[in-house]
Amino acid sequence: MRPMAILGILLIVVGVLALAYPAITYTDRDEILDAGPIELATETEESIPIPPLVGGVAIAGGIGLLVFGRRR
Repeated sequence: MRPMAILGILLIVVGVLALAYPAITYTDRDEILDAGPIELATETEESIPIPPLVGGVAIAGGIGLLVFGRRR
């Protein structure tokens, strides 16, 4: 398989995943107190939103690479 086709398929997969999962969530842990055997910490769940436009552009770019990669 040609490198352009592999990159095109990879972009399409990333675009579909970006549309399926609209945000990346992670847990942030902050230590409040650490005094010997006593530890106090807070955990907050934060998310990074992914705009649907990013997924659409990735899919369009992947399709473009597949189409124009075959013409060469």
